[in-house]
Amino acid sequence: MPPKKPAIAFFGVWKDMEVYLAEQMKGLPYANYPSALDPVKINSCIELLVVFVESKVTSAVIQALPQLKYIATMSTGYDHIDLKAAKKRNIAVANVPVYGNVTVAEHTMSLMLGLTRKLFLSAERVKEGIYDFHGLRGVDLAGKTLGVIGTGHIGQSLIKMARGFGLTILAYDLFPNLTAAKKLNFTYTNLNSLLKRSDIITLHIPLTAATYHFINKKNIALIKKGSYLINTARGALVDPTALLKALESGHLAGAGLDVLEDEDLIQNYEEIIQGTCTACELKTSLINKLIIERQNTIVTPHNAFNSTEAIKRIVDTTVLNIKAFIKNKPINLVC
Repeated sequence: MPPKKPAIAFFGVWKDMEVYLAEQMKGLPYANYPSALDPVKINSCIELLVVFVESKVTSAVIQALPQLKYIATMSTGYDHIDLKAAKKRNIAVANVPVYGNVTVAEHTMSLMLGLTRKLFLSAERVKEGIYDFHGLRGVDLAGKTLGVIGTGHIGQSLIKMARGFGLTILAYDLFPNLTAAKKLNFTYTNLNSLLKRSDIITLHIPLTAATYHFINKKNIALIKKGSYLINTARGALVDPTALLKALESGHLAGAGLDVLEDEDLIQNYEEIIQGTCTACELKTSLINKLIIERQNTIVTPHNAFNSTEAIKRIVDTTVLNIKAFIKNKPINLVC
């Protein structure tokens, strides 16, 4: 009798990728739910759970899945998964370590250019019928110093691009890659030095307990006055209250953000209306709104990863992860 095939469920694969997913999953039965995981409607028979970042795999979700053996996240970050709860149940967790290094780096560059050349304000003005460049003067990137916090795959891809714009590169990383520094011609320094010396600061580190509010009220004051802050990593790396104050005071010239703390509330305003969010979440949501509405910010909806090529790489690696686990040769494990 052939071995029973596992019950596999995908959450968050968009409809326009369903055909591509089916091609890659040929021979493996699975269910695909284009929306995020719903803890209320989840099927308790799921053995292999595949999610994207908007699906929160909490301890309660894990408890509701008695047959769950494996979680695959279609992302590099995995802070949306309760690793402690998974480990307690001996549930393996895998991620996609590399898929969007170029994609996210390109989006980061677009935010940098958009801010320094006031592209959003310029385009908005023309669309309003005002063809006038006065008040839209920008600054050159060439000759400026870029501070890169995190020199993994994305950080290094960005450094390669930034060198082409004539930027001097400073970097900070808990685990410096001296080989990459020599090859790509950048210099490691300590965090305080990077903050004080950089004209643009960009974050490319994971969100952990240690990096929560990595940019905060205390160290944001160290940033060179008139600098720009870019975050395409995780929203909670930056304390939104500290960021708003720095923008309002003019200490920061601007911020380019693809992520916000508690950004789920922006997508799901009904939680605010229904009163299901906490007072802290409500405060953060209001601060986010103020940040979004400022003229010296550009905020995109967690879209840095979202290119056709990157999505295909995510699916490819996720399917490889699943097949490797089924063969008892798991890869890309984070737990």
